[in-house]
Amino acid sequence: MSKTIPIWCSVLNRAIERHRLRALRKSVEVNYQVSSTLLNGDAENNSDLSNWDSSVHLPVWVLGTEKNAIEGRIDEWTDQFESCGADINSLAIGLQKPLRPLWISQRTRIWLNEVPELESWDFTPIILISTSASEAVATQRMSSEFSWHYIPGAGDDEESWARGLTPTLFWKHSYDLLDAGPDHCNQLVADIVEKDRVYRSQRGEHCPQITSKSLKSLDAAKCNDDQTSETWAMNLDPCTSTMDAQCSNSGLPLFWIGTSNLAVSSTFQVGDALVGVDCILNCDSTSKLPSNSSENSYLELSIVGSKDDRFSLMRNLPKAVDFAKRNLIAGRKILVCCQNGEDISICVALAILALLFDDNGCFDYGNYFVKRDVTKLEMRKRLVFICKFAVNARPSRGNLKQVYGFLSSQKEQLLCLT
Repeated sequence: MSKTIPIWCSVLNRAIERHRLRALRKSVEVNYQVSSTLLNGDAENNSDLSNWDSSVHLPVWVLGTEKNAIEGRIDEWTDQFESCGADINSLAIGLQKPLRPLWISQRTRIWLNEVPELESWDFTPIILISTSASEAVATQRMSSEFSWHYIPGAGDDEESWARGLTPTLFWKHSYDLLDAGPDHCNQLVADIVEKDRVYRSQRGEHCPQITSKSLKSLDAAKCNDDQTSETWAMNLDPCTSTMDAQCSNSGLPLFWIGTSNLAVSSTFQVGDALVGVDCILNCDSTSKLPSNSSENSYLELSIVGSKDDRFSLMRNLPKAVDFAKRNLIAGRKILVCCQNGEDISICVALAILALLFDDNGCFDYGNYFVKRDVTKLEMRKRLVFICKFAVNARPSRGNLKQVYGFLSSQKEQLLCLT
């Protein structure tokens, strides 16, 4: 919260500023006047882009030398953000004021009657709340009233301390959990999580079949030499693709990745029968899906997270890619699922797309992969492409590194053969 989020706020603000300046110049060159449509539909707010604040706002406890180093790299990071195919146009349309972080701690004092109306602020606030207690006593790093004791798990890595408790379950039972106190809290959490698991299991036995379908707007796209293949290329127009993806997947547990015949999901949301799915690649080490299918239509791989095994994903990716290749050649639609549908399944889908699909998103048996180098930029582009459809994607850095390592090793093997 001290540096990463403020950096992202500045990068997003600067990317939006660049996007609007390009739109302004294009409008002036073509029409000799500013188009309000291109400039977010609000000529008054966008007529003077100099009011758009894209500078870095860091907390006072970040040292000046570090702040200067960060400011010197914002343009570089913005260039990288733009090059990966991010949907900047939608950001520019939706964000009326630049992002700016504000920090709240236990020592923060706010008089509500003195807080101005949100409409009068010249920025969009990102409220960063820390549960850590601030301390005026000198620490090893620095002496400041803003030095905080670190409370493990206060901000992230919830899998290491939450004991299966989700935000929804916490707020549903928050009063009981707080009243239980430190001595009885863990047992109560275990009871709540187990009751929820049993409830979901019983409910799943009687839930209706899941209906899933590909994106309507992209069904007609074919992989050929004409312009139609560009309809769903890796740099897909977000105005047409992303919104359709959300609408097609609204209320459904599956996220179809364009027209690639690949879908990702959580195993908790997969029933006994799936309409529109021909085969399943189960990457959940904790769940055994009921299946009466042959080995050609169902593959189970016990993949665990990178914190438990640094190479678990990399070891299993060859089998996953081979399974996907066989079924894609046969024209079958594949569901890739993992425990939460956010990490391992996303990384497996990323490896499949990078290895077996070309730059236009068309299945080409891996021919494009043979001709091109494996770069992190290429991986970013394909990950952004996946995230436009799988809006809940949250792949971990450790698993992404394994995907990159796997693709690099595959490339080396190809080079040795040639």
